[in-house]
Amino acid sequence: MSNEFEFNTCVIVGLGYIGLPTSVVIARSGKKVIGVDISNRVVEMVSAGRCPIEEPHLPEALADLVAAGMITARTTPSAGDVFIIAVPTPFTGGYKPDLSYVEAATRSIAPILRKGNLVVVESTIPVGATEQVSRWIEGLRPDLTCARRGSDKVPDILVAHCPERVLPGQMLRELVENDRVIGGVCAASSRAGQAFYQSFVTGNCLVTDTRTAELCKLSENAFRDVNIAFANELAEIAGDFGINIWELIELANHHPRVKILKPGPGVGGHCIPVDPYYLAWRAREFDFTERFIELAGDINFGMPRHVVDLVAEALNDRGKALKGARVGVLGVAFKPDVQDGRNSPAGAILPGIVARGAELRYHDPLIPRFRDDTGYEHEGVGLDSLIHWADVFVVVTAHRAIDWDHFYAGALLVVDTVNSSRGRAVRERQVLRLGAGWSGDQAR
Repeated sequence: MSNEFEFNTCVIVGLGYIGLPTSVVIARSGKKVIGVDISNRVVEMVSAGRCPIEEPHLPEALADLVAAGMITARTTPSAGDVFIIAVPTPFTGGYKPDLSYVEAATRSIAPILRKGNLVVVESTIPVGATEQVSRWIEGLRPDLTCARRGSDKVPDILVAHCPERVLPGQMLRELVENDRVIGGVCAASSRAGQAFYQSFVTGNCLVTDTRTAELCKLSENAFRDVNIAFANELAEIAGDFGINIWELIELANHHPRVKILKPGPGVGGHCIPVDPYYLAWRAREFDFTERFIELAGDINFGMPRHVVDLVAEALNDRGKALKGARVGVLGVAFKPDVQDGRNSPAGAILPGIVARGAELRYHDPLIPRFRDDTGYEHEGVGLDSLIHWADVFVVVTAHRAIDWDHFYAGALLVVDTVNSSRGRAVRERQVLRLGAGWSGDQAR
């Protein structure tokens, strides 16, 4: 690490899905970490060495580091060398990014900032927001110079953006091994950010300016959103032609320069359903309409409705209506093998089924309770009881923890949106597959 900067204590504002694993990784590198959260429950749990979120290996690592005094938790910040802002950035109306949490975090640390401190925004934000953080600090602390875009001078307070790039279920590994993009508001801030992250990241620490770093994160997830939307449209086309979309994509991806992602019931998690709209919103401020990106979002957000239509189609094949039917949902997490239901397609699929007059129950071995997009909280049931109860199933998330052979042996009728039936012994017209039609209708 460069001798130009010395960072021994890190204050992390926001102890959620990013802030808490980041605290553990930084503390493991030998730095003391002060975690800050507005939730008394979260602070009490972390202070006791208990983990408030689900992530493999995180509870054990957190307990050890708290016991060793390397991680402490508070509801208000205290002095440190580096301040990381890792708070939510949700939407307000019209898909406008809500930066109120970022502003509140900035206001909370401003009174205790001192010369030489580095402030890093890890929250996903629209282009230009890190510079806004720098301006907020300037307004709150006129006694300190703050990073300014294009300045060659070393300011009192350094400010940078370093977006996270992690996969739930792999966070502790990826926070260390993945390459990081670090954009400083000024050149000194970039150098400081690189020096800090190189102290615990084994991947490359790539330096750029703040706006490029902000747009880089948004572009990565917009690319994935567009790619998935393309796959979802292909799935509908393939179904009309009696073609298996899963086989089609597998064959197309043998081309050395083609990589089509998989279709599915929609998109979920904390990135893909959100980040592209930050980009589109900022573009509109410059009188530019991101038609391509917004169209992709519309396609993906429309998939839950298509899934509900497939459930009705499957029941119609049996001479039944969706109204009054008993529908079982398998998996409500936003992706397989994670205990995370944020922005899951299931959030729209469940109320969509209920709105059409069906009874509904779900099973997910990793998420025992699930709040759908209407705010209604569902309680999960056991797989065996669901198999005996349901007239039709819809598979939303294919966890490895589910006994799929047992499920397909017992389920009467299944709408498979994620290709979980591939390679399994299924009966003719038992399974209606997204983008592939009925089981038994095709040779493979």
